Amino acid sequence: MIRLIASDIDGTLLPYDETVMPQRLFPLIRRLRERNILFCPASGRQYHSMRTLFAPVADEMCFLCENGAVLYGPGTEEGAPLLSKTLLPRQEALALSRAIMDIPGCGVIIEGQNLNYLCGCGPELVHEMAVNHGNLVTMVDRPEDVPEEIVKIAAYCPNGMDGPAALLAPRWGEPFHMAVAGLVWLDFSIATKGTGLAEMCGALGVSPEETAAFGDNWNDQAMLDMAGRCYLMEQADGALRRTLADSRAAAVREAPRSCRDVCNELEAILSCAQ
Repeated sequence: MIRLIASDIDGTLLPYDETVMPQRLFPLIRRLRERNILFCPASGRQYHSMRTLFAPVADEMCFLCENGAVLYGPGTEEGAPLLSKTLLPRQEALALSRAIMDIPGCGVIIEGQNLNYLCGCGPELVHEMAVNHGNLVTMVDRPEDVPEEIVKIAAYCPNGMDGPAALLAPRWGEPFHMAVAGLVWLDFSIATKGTGLAEMCGALGVSPEETAAFGDNWNDQAMLDMAGRCYLMEQADGALRRTLADSRAAAVREAPRSCRDVCNELEAILSCAQ
């Protein structure tokens, strides 16, 4: 029986060119909660931004934020319990931030628990994060000026990710789980959505076999791998589909299911839960 559903947002629940959640999703989340099934958005996004997207039902859900580095339980934005926070080593995070700033055309976002710090960024990135993503943001002159613990670093690569990824991967790719996280983003953190889902399960008393997960990109891989049931969006990279099929077969888990529309699959889960 499924007790927890984790879903990526961008490219999964929300097409990359859209900013408003499908309205049919919110009644589905309420119906899931009535059957003791928690819904948990899982994203590289900030907690505040995620709550804004799910405003009608935000108090009724868990949130896996910052690619698993920050986890919240149900409740108001001010009152929801912080279930887990995974930190980057500060000096290495600052060094990575400076390395990103040295790449022409790239911007860096240094992410705290619920606030983004933009350093050396132009107005277009400020607008992207504050308006298009709905994040809480502030500007700092230097990475060293970030006053709080750092949970994630994001590289903004509007001219393409191949060049920046090739420059950053040798030193930072493995220890900081470098992952493509959308059309113009590279994310770096100690946590993954997989470790985040594991922490969430532990905090809620749910076994991985009682979870389902939806995703479309490589930064969803660890979460899709550990869920009892996983759904990969139809448009996902074929290499990711093959990798998941192999890893889940090796772990004697059900093969990834193909998904065209998350809401339709939630309806199917609800029909089985009745």
